[in-house]
Amino acid sequence: MSIFLSKDSRVVVQGMTGAEGGRHTARMVTAGTNVVAGVTPGKGGQVHQGIPVFSSVAEAMDSTGADVSVVFVPPRFTKGAVLEAVDAGIGLCVVITEGVPVHDSLEFLTLAGQSTTRIIGPNCPGLISPGASNAGIIPADITAPGRIGLVSKSGTLTYQLMYELRDIGFSTAVGIGGDPVIGTTHIDCLKAFQDDPDTDAIVMIGEIGGDAEERAAAYIEKHVTKPVVAYVAGFTAPEGKTMGHAGAIISGSAGTAQAKKEALEKVGVSVGRTPSETARLMRALLEAA
Repeated sequence: MSIFLSKDSRVVVQGMTGAEGGRHTARMVTAGTNVVAGVTPGKGGQVHQGIPVFSSVAEAMDSTGADVSVVFVPPRFTKGAVLEAVDAGIGLCVVITEGVPVHDSLEFLTLAGQSTTRIIGPNCPGLISPGASNAGIIPADITAPGRIGLVSKSGTLTYQLMYELRDIGFSTAVGIGGDPVIGTTHIDCLKAFQDDPDTDAIVMIGEIGGDAEERAAAYIEKHVTKPVVAYVAGFTAPEGKTMGHAGAIISGSAGTAQAKKEALEKVGVSVGRTPSETARLMRALLEAA
């Protein structure tokens, strides 16, 4: 099994006729993703890479039964694209775009919260259920299907852990994005992996800034019985300076990697000091099971 994305998912790509949308559509199709449509306003009726293009998400859904949208549009158009997908009632909307204004994200995430649409992102690599479907920009050839679930703020670290544990494999890897305001959270993914009978263990990747990892630790303590290992990026980051992602800023002891590490270890989560150590912790955990 997998969470949020399966071999039966029918994917529409918003912005498919653009350079980035077109390039990553080809990669998703090669990975086995069932991309059934593209959406570009005013270009309905065209065919791009052998895939029909529609002028709206609603038209694409009506014609193809699409239930997942992947958004590859510039930041200034992202709010409109996501709101269109939400209004159409898409089940899952994966927002890849980086640099979306926070007030735009707040607006579309608020409306999505009142609907049936799940948002992943913005500023994320998407998600992959290896061997089944790939919605976003995660490389499909660096891992294999398996029984580890992964949730991560960082795209690059997602790829590294997937590669280092490729011989064990993953049920689903979800890159939730590193912006201060995002849709699907660590906790959402932890709950889904806990409920997935084919996920045996979970890797959680966090980073400095905010309190998402501390809240995830509290959730794990109360609700997660499957083993969890974690990595928190940013042990050497200076206080008061934004590092990398827009959400990666620390103030005093709040939001530091050490504080997050301590919160996770307090509830029984093994935390690696490096990605490679985190992979070794997962191997040891599974071997001991």
